[in-house]
Amino acid sequence: MGQWDRFLAPYKQAVDELKIKFKGMRRQYETDNINSPIEFVTGRVKPIASIYDKSLEKGIPFEPSEELATELQDIAGIRMMCQFVGDIETVVSLLRKRKDLRIVEEKDYISREKQSGYRSYHVIVEYPVQTISGEQLILAEIQIRTLAMNFWASIEHSLNYKYKGVFPDEIKLRLQRAAEAAFQLDEEMSQIRDEIQEAQAYFTEFKEAPGSHFPRNDDGGRKQR
Repeated sequence: MGQWDRFLAPYKQAVDELKIKFKGMRRQYETDNINSPIEFVTGRVKPIASIYDKSLEKGIPFEPSEELATELQDIAGIRMMCQFVGDIETVVSLLRKRKDLRIVEEKDYISREKQSGYRSYHVIVEYPVQTISGEQLILAEIQIRTLAMNFWASIEHSLNYKYKGVFPDEIKLRLQRAAEAAFQLDEEMSQIRDEIQEAQAYFTEFKEAPGSHFPRNDDGGRKQR
């Protein structure tokens, strides 16, 4: 385990740093009283058990190595959630302009969804981590999706573990229908985007007034008592 701890330490550092930076982007929008395209940010380092499964799938040795670091591009994972489909392109454009990371690959699963119905936009980046041994370049996968897309993906991910990737036909069909329904929800919400954002601005002003019972949490999200 000591070898794995040393191997994964830079990935954990990359996730922590990127989360702070992307949350900072969201706060900058709030400071300027502009609707943020970023609703919230999460991140994780892929568990060793998942790394093992992925290494078997790719046919590479399950050991801390340069080959593993190159072939598994999502050991470090960041997820950026958006309210509207249109926000996703805005976030991608922001990433393209950053000087502290380099985009290696983009995968558009929104305009070209997977057969399962999965929709998301993936950006693979190379991010420099400063360690006591010097700079180390880390590959990280940034997933950008709406809240509806994330809800569907979370359910599909859980079912995938239950059925080991082989879904019964009925479940597969229902998942595909649910994915389309989630996307239709995103489309409908995009049509009334201005109304939604106006209402949210009013609500934010109300809950931040003296005596309000709706304080903000540390991440700038909504927190109800």
